[in-house]
Amino acid sequence: MEPYYWDSQIEYLKKSAALYYNDDYIEFLINRVWKIDRPVRIVDFGCGFGHLGLRLLPILPLGSEYIGIDAGINLIEHAREIFRSLPYHTEFLVADFNTISFEEEFDLAVCHGVLLHMEDPMSTLKRMIASVKNEGKVIAFEPHWIGNNASFHFDGVDQSTVIPLGQLQELFERDLKRTGKDGNIGLKLPLYFSRLGLRDVQCRVSDKVNIYDPTAAGDAGVYEAMKFSNPGERSTFIKNLLERGMSMEQANRQYECEKTLSEIFTPSTAATYAAGMKITFGTVYRMILAEGSSPA
Repeated sequence: MEPYYWDSQIEYLKKSAALYYNDDYIEFLINRVWKIDRPVRIVDFGCGFGHLGLRLLPILPLGSEYIGIDAGINLIEHAREIFRSLPYHTEFLVADFNTISFEEEFDLAVCHGVLLHMEDPMSTLKRMIASVKNEGKVIAFEPHWIGNNASFHFDGVDQSTVIPLGQLQELFERDLKRTGKDGNIGLKLPLYFSRLGLRDVQCRVSDKVNIYDPTAAGDAGVYEAMKFSNPGERSTFIKNLLERGMSMEQANRQYECEKTLSEIFTPSTAATYAAGMKITFGTVYRMILAEGSSPA
């Protein structure tokens, strides 16, 4: 059995999580938009180390419960360790959320950065819907990759020299056709939610803008979360892109862009980044038959 990839990415997941949200915006959603004023039971599909639990539980009404599901043994153990000393009702399960079944047990079903990795995200969404009680909510925090890539600014750098948006968009679109996995799913989810029968569907955009300015005692944590890895050995990198449908010219350009970006974005480079995470939500309404009646 192959190692579960995300089990080896815990530190990356913890660093990157800081880029996505302001806690006051999450509080606004809970109190003013979702209007959650009583304890709720939450199931998190693909919970990782429990990031959404850490975001939501301090703001939700006292007594709320959080159940996290992930296939990563290391991730679940790390989540249990984090929450062991926290005053919340939590449970973490090592399982494939695409095979486990819940029937109308939860007030909220949530996921974060999960659907973009699914070959059949609609199937996952159907399981999330099935897990929620009548008038409960399904909430998906998912990215729009090309929007993310367009939302960097590196001081003193022409952005097109390090992030070639046109060929990246083509790459993402080809990947979707080839694998079913969609890094641009965030802006499509409102339509998917509606087509699956959810009601009162809305989509919001996280208001977090990350600012790294070394001349003003910049936050080293922001830099560490934003910094880019060197693309590594050239021939291997280009071979992968050719297999994904890029031309040789495009693949070479992509390599040079990523190599340049890994070199120019140093602790002395000012930068801003608006991840613009898309937060889509809808309400489950099921037909409730009166006692003694039968379906038509």
